Amino acid sequence: MDIAVAVAVGLAAGVVAGLFGVGGGILFVPTLALALGLTQLHAEATSLLAIIPTVAAGTWRNARYGTVDARTAIVIGLASVVGVQIGVLVAHSLSDVTLKRLFAALMLVTAAQIAWRARRSQDASK
Repeated sequence: MDIAVAVAVGLAAGVVAGLFGVGGGILFVPTLALALGLTQLHAEATSLLAIIPTVAAGTWRNARYGTVDARTAIVIGLASVVGVQIGVLVAHSLSDVTLKRLFAALMLVTAAQIAWRARRSQDASK
């Protein structure tokens, strides 16, 4: 049953994220916590793990177009590994409530940014 719910959540989050142009994690993390009862830490980790197939497919596709700069990708990849390790240490040092509040703040900032861009593009088209 949990697998069916996880698949449904992933599909719905992917469709909505694609429609609105937001990262799937913004939708995926709270839904995993609510639908599957995961802690904030586990929901965030699961969301990050779910990105791997998308990244792999995108990299493969862009490599076929010849648009991947391997040197830059390696530098960003190595820096990301370091960043992830730091993030893990920080996430483990915070309570679940604090992680939820920080994620909520991220969601508010993302919503404000989307609204700001929509308004700017609307003003520019006048």
